[in-house]
Amino acid sequence: MKILAINGSHRKGRNTAKMLETVLEEVRSLGAETELLELSDYNIKPCRACNHCLRVIECSIEDDDMKLIADKMLAADAIVLGSPVYISNVTGLMKNFMDRTRWLHMCRNTLQGKVGAAVTHAGLRNGGQEFTQMIMERFLASHGMIVVDSRDQEGRIYNHGPMGTLFERLEDGRVIWKKDVEDDPLALHECRTLGRNIVRQVQLMKAVRREV
Repeated sequence: MKILAINGSHRKGRNTAKMLETVLEEVRSLGAETELLELSDYNIKPCRACNHCLRVIECSIEDDDMKLIADKMLAADAIVLGSPVYISNVTGLMKNFMDRTRWLHMCRNTLQGKVGAAVTHAGLRNGGQEFTQMIMERFLASHGMIVVDSRDQEGRIYNHGPMGTLFERLEDGRVIWKKDVEDDPLALHECRTLGRNIVRQVQLMKAVRREV
């Protein structure tokens, strides 16, 4: 079982990366192979809208790193996206990456049947996390993936998804901030539950394929 996490943050190793790594720690504890890919490490040129991918399953841009990333996605059983929220949306890095997966989608959904999931983080308590989460999950679903969330189906609900915030409290008109996502136990709890749900769904789908 291979789980690939893709971080759309412009800051490597920070809060979104920590959330993704928490997901991966959980799936590794259940025996999965994992990789965390930082989009900031890669050269991904913008989509040219040339429509080459409307005719064949390939991209006309060959002199950047997108094919390497696509190969990792195709080899994975599950893909977890992560993006911080800068202004009510995914980052520019994440959106550019999304656009460049067009060739995996237009003629045929080459990622169909994989498991997909997403995490997001923002400074404000209500800083656009839910909208950003919806964008990433809709993107995964449009590629034919089975999207899982962080709800423990047999336990209580604590949050509507693995979404973190640096906001701690308001004190005499002054915002008190968390140091980082490691001070947000709810966000980390949701990430761990998401990891377990990802593994469970991949196992279920593999079992179904064996029976067919």
